[in-house]
Amino acid sequence: MRNIGILGAMAQEIDEVKALLTDKTTVKIANREFVVGKIGNVRCVVAFSKWGKVAATITATLLIQEFGVTDLFFIGTAGALADGLKVGDIVISKRLVQHDLDARPMIHRFELPLLNRIYIDSDSELTALAGRAVSNLINKGVEKMVGEEAVKEFGLAPKLYFGDIASGDQFINSDEKRNEILDLLPDIQCVEMEGAAVAQVCLEFGTPFTVIRIISDTADHNARIDFGKFIVEVANAYSRAIVGEIMRLL
Repeated sequence: MRNIGILGAMAQEIDEVKALLTDKTTVKIANREFVVGKIGNVRCVVAFSKWGKVAATITATLLIQEFGVTDLFFIGTAGALADGLKVGDIVISKRLVQHDLDARPMIHRFELPLLNRIYIDSDSELTALAGRAVSNLINKGVEKMVGEEAVKEFGLAPKLYFGDIASGDQFINSDEKRNEILDLLPDIQCVEMEGAAVAQVCLEFGTPFTVIRIISDTADHNARIDFGKFIVEVANAYSRAIVGEIMRLL
């Protein structure tokens, strides 16, 4: 029987996901709250990862070891790096990399120590499933997820992308840093702070995973504009709709 783990990068991004749960109980471990219940007929555990790679690693490990999740979905916001990505677009991971990992000269830049690899691949089945869910929602109209007022305010016309996602313990909000990452990792679609760490946990435990990121900014000097409002009014609603549709498709 599947037991789905759902991680959110920010507490506000999964409030509405928790609201989907029925027969729920809350378990507290290591200053974290894990909400256990069902979405439809699917057993789920929902948790706030906390910010950054170390915090997300702890939360993902607890989901696997303490709650026995069989599959893990990570959902949250990200800054766009690739040209053409707009606020409200959705990127689902093909591969993840830590853009701030550098143990040279012992190993290559970005290489994961002792794992002999730079990128970690998302699970193809979960990635395809998430893609179907997002496509279904986009086809129904984004206003059904967030309402017409938010669509107008943020200019939402979401598109779905599959691609590489980079993680690091930095909030990228300058053209200089954005361009630096793209110069070194030109295939990156977007940047965030947790996904690649969760990917490494899942790789080492043998747990299938995928990462779903909602574009909230363009990772440049405008990255701070309306971020908080976007999280509350858009990302939260996206998360609820996407997770709900994934569970319906399972």
